[in-house]
Amino acid sequence: MSRNLHKIRHCRLWAALLAFGLLLLPAATLAQTPSVAGADILLRLPRDLSPWGMFMAADIVVKAVMVGLAFASVLTWTIWCAKAVELIAARRRLHAAINALSGARGWSEVTAGLQDDEDGVTALVRAADAELRISADVLSSEGLKERIASRLERLEAAAGRQMTRGTGLLATIGATAPFVGLFGTVWGIMNSFIGISKQHTTNLAVVAPGIAEALLATALGLVAAIPAVVMYNMFARWIASHRALHADAASEILRIISRDLDRGALAQRPTERRRTISATK
Repeated sequence: MSRNLHKIRHCRLWAALLAFGLLLLPAATLAQTPSVAGADILLRLPRDLSPWGMFMAADIVVKAVMVGLAFASVLTWTIWCAKAVELIAARRRLHAAINALSGARGWSEVTAGLQDDEDGVTALVRAADAELRISADVLSSEGLKERIASRLERLEAAAGRQMTRGTGLLATIGATAPFVGLFGTVWGIMNSFIGISKQHTTNLAVVAPGIAEALLATALGLVAAIPAVVMYNMFARWIASHRALHADAASEILRIISRDLDRGALAQRPTERRRTISATK
């Protein structure tokens, strides 16, 4: 009887050990599965995840978005270089011309120092001088000054419009580049979901390339948009300062003409004097 009881206890012990081993087997299998899956993912992931590698592996639509954003970025910096040089040079010329006008004692001294170009203060002086010649027989000085002021205002507006050329592209790039990059992002994520549905797997190797391409498109959109917005605001301030300098030059011209009209120096200019003498003969 004791021998049979001992055998029963021995069998129960082995059964318990076997059951415990069977319980531990799935846990060990699950513990080993991630490492195997991770090794498989590492083997299947693309090796070149550099920006150029992601661009070459991207879909044709995402490539077009990236190329367009890169071109917009290059165009932004080109406009910045050209417009900055133009505005800085124009500002220096305006400062020099305003200093010359401030030191002039009369209109004849201003016209004697005219240059051959038709930009900036030279255009203002030529317009005022043309109105003086046309209105040589007019007796009212107030009407003459109003007509000269009207000519100068139109030239100021034209100079402002000329300086704003190209800045509209900066505004367009700054407003649209983030949305173009977002379109590339949506397209790349959509391709990732299509890859998941085709391969029936949520492996990182299937999802990672499309997401990386999408993020690269977003980054390029920001790279193109942020400098464009900053440069547009900077040029807006510079152009406003340029217009103010034009207004200062026009005011100097009007002051010189008004001073000469009060003196009577413009009543008998050399050209009008010759016309009067020839008419008398």
